[in-house]
Amino acid sequence: MNFTLRLLVVLSALVSFTALAQQTPPQDYEPKVGQSGKDVIWVPTPDDVVERMLRMAKVTAADYVVDLGAGDGKIAIAAAKLFKARTLGVEYNPEFARFAQSNVIKAGVADRAKVIEGDIFVTDFTEANVVTMYLLPHLNLKLRPQLLAMRPGTRIVTHSFNMDDWEPDDHSSVNGRDVYLYIIPATVMGQWTTEAQTGKTRENFELSFMQRYQKLEGGAQFGTLRAGLRDARLNGNDIRFSFMDQQGMRRDYTGKISGPRMQGTFVTDSGKKGRWSAARR
Repeated sequence: MNFTLRLLVVLSALVSFTALAQQTPPQDYEPKVGQSGKDVIWVPTPDDVVERMLRMAKVTAADYVVDLGAGDGKIAIAAAKLFKARTLGVEYNPEFARFAQSNVIKAGVADRAKVIEGDIFVTDFTEANVVTMYLLPHLNLKLRPQLLAMRPGTRIVTHSFNMDDWEPDDHSSVNGRDVYLYIIPATVMGQWTTEAQTGKTRENFELSFMQRYQKLEGGAQFGTLRAGLRDARLNGNDIRFSFMDQQGMRRDYTGKISGPRMQGTFVTDSGKKGRWSAARR
């Protein structure tokens, strides 16, 4: 074996050893409850709470779940093992991240799950459609703008701490531990030119929305008549609202939002049905 070949063999062995070292925690590494991290201390989430978090988010095999502050990898492993989802855990502590990844391998889900060392405020997780967290209130608020910028319909599940004035879409309590679900809403604030059709009858009017997270206020403008919106709310890209029309008839609207357009169906309290569409002005 010539010198060059021997050198290549040695370098290859060193690369393999380094890669193994990065995936394997120190033999004596054992995480301790209460140990300090970058911004929090580690407190493991109970198994029943983990399962409830994932069920509230309605996780399926089609989802990509990202756990922010992965700890020992429990949530990433459960999402992959119980629901066959693709998962990523982000853990700041490098030894803890390697320990969690070793747990992923032991659980037999390394084909779907991974835990990496990373800072949750730097790591790009915009491709996720489910995000799980067990962080402190001020960290939830620090992350909130980043979360609200994600795709509409993305589900955010947080253990113990809520998002302050952002009202959850669902809330559970498991043995006294709170779990909150938030669904990222589409943005509809502003003016929309709208057409409604019942049979051969068409009419045009203006919709205006004020938005606070998933809650909406606003009105439907018919010439000089402005009808206030009732029960207006978003669920991801789904929208619903009602108003009293010119004839004093209540109309209940439901629809889907797709960027600058939305469309759907409506029904009056007399049972008449129709279709509607709107374009952002």
